[in-house]
Amino acid sequence: MQHRPEVRVPVLVVGGSLVGLSMSLFLGRLGIEHMLVERHAGTSHHPRGRGNNVRTMEVFRTAGVGDGIRDAARVLAGNQGILQIRTLTDSEGEWLVKEVQPGSTAAAYSPAAWCVCSQNDLEPVLLEHARKHGGDIRFSTELRSFEQDATGVTAVVEDRETGRLQTVRADYLVAADGPRSPVREALGIGHSGPGDLFHNVSVTFRSRGLPAVVGDRRFIVCYLTEPGADGALLPVDNDEQWVFHAPWQPEQGETLDDFTDERLVEHIRRAAGVPGLDVEITGKSPWHAAERVADRYADGRVFLAGDSAHEMSPTGAFGSNTGIQDAHNLAWKLAAVLRGTAGEGLLGTYEQERRPVAVATSARASSRSREHSHPGYRPGPGGGGKQSAMLAVAVGYRYGEGAVIGADASAPPVPQELELTGEPGSRAPHLWLRRAGGRPSLSTLDLYERDLVLLTGTGPAAEAWRTAAGRAAAALDVPLTVYALGAGADAELQPEAGADWAAAHGTTSDGAVLVRPDGFVAWRSAGAADAPEETLTGVLRGLLYRGVDANG
Repeated sequence: MQHRPEVRVPVLVVGGSLVGLSMSLFLGRLGIEHMLVERHAGTSHHPRGRGNNVRTMEVFRTAGVGDGIRDAARVLAGNQGILQIRTLTDSEGEWLVKEVQPGSTAAAYSPAAWCVCSQNDLEPVLLEHARKHGGDIRFSTELRSFEQDATGVTAVVEDRETGRLQTVRADYLVAADGPRSPVREALGIGHSGPGDLFHNVSVTFRSRGLPAVVGDRRFIVCYLTEPGADGALLPVDNDEQWVFHAPWQPEQGETLDDFTDERLVEHIRRAAGVPGLDVEITGKSPWHAAERVADRYADGRVFLAGDSAHEMSPTGAFGSNTGIQDAHNLAWKLAAVLRGTAGEGLLGTYEQERRPVAVATSARASSRSREHSHPGYRPGPGGGGKQSAMLAVAVGYRYGEGAVIGADASAPPVPQELELTGEPGSRAPHLWLRRAGGRPSLSTLDLYERDLVLLTGTGPAAEAWRTAAGRAAAALDVPLTVYALGAGADAELQPEAGADWAAAHGTTSDGAVLVRPDGFVAWRSAGAADAPEETLTGVLRGLLYRGVDANG
């Protein structure tokens, strides 16, 4: 039966969990009309996916939700680290990680900090702000079918409460519909990687007596190693609400029905080391840890993001963070193409940039599980060797190809150590700035969201760059914001005392740095150019696929 189109939107997002809601928020902030459909009746009720790394909190800060997320996360604000111990009553234990992110280390690189906010607390914040920015978000609505042609995607969605079918015509479809993605399967996109790593049953429970056993150990997660009662304990409110991840071996014939409340209560009591501990099971659900990356991130006008594109071991909380950063990367590119300021070739850079990062990050997540002996994980041979530092994985990943000019294509997507020196393809350096007469309260990262940004110094060479930028942008009808940085009174923004913006970005005071809306350096010039307008026009054409290969 042919369904008559009833709704027309530029972008249809399928999936309303962390990644889908983030995509909605980012698109809304960029003024792009869209619809999001989610088969469940509302946001998640299960406290999971709690680790939000520095880069994720940076993009949420820029999107205006950082403070709201920290408010929602207040109950766990004092929790830090990963503890490994036989049972909670043992006196001997090992802090695998004492501080997830030492504040002094991250502060040198970012205006943001790691935040422990469970998915059930984070999603409502994203939902509120996504709707505030115009997102048409429909829960209890499921994608039933879709087909695409040269100009768009036609999808049929069903209201699961009424059974009503509706046809949606969109320019593009973004699938954030989870690891078993129906959209990916319909497209016939396979995946690569080791596959399943381990399986757990995630159990929510109440216990009034557990805080006395935990004491003053304010961990994010505790790995308990008692044979036959191993698992991972996570606080929800440091009081009555807790989560326990019990290992599950389906390959040995174990089924979910085997995890009765009685069995789980005894398992948790033995893991705690308290035979009579009060334990009330309030919920349970299976989850599967895997290392897989989709072979392709796009098919025509359909894009994969989040778990539909990659699955990762939970150790290190890389999966959801990588997915949110997928959405951030794709959103500005969709906006540029839909506005007509970029050619459709720009959308091809999404896979070029994000897939290598996912491959490297998923391997690091599995290595992290090996290093920490994550309960239930039975690693195969190999996998040793020096691993990238956590902050390098979270913030230092880079794009060797894509919408960048002058990047080092031979460099690894994730470096061993964090280096943010303004290299094209890397996240732009963070410096605190102040407006004339003000205090340093603005980060350079706060400048990047809606448009391309050109950073220059002051003086004759910088003035030539700014004049050229205005003419090139006008000729191509491309939004481009220009800032003059320096210590003098003629600078629009002044770095904090002792900071040199040009040195931090790997250039000179006569140079220029072009930064993308997602905060990544697109191009830079070390000094003045003989023909700055011609140079910038060529850079913008290449970067935005306006008839020139961006890497040519």
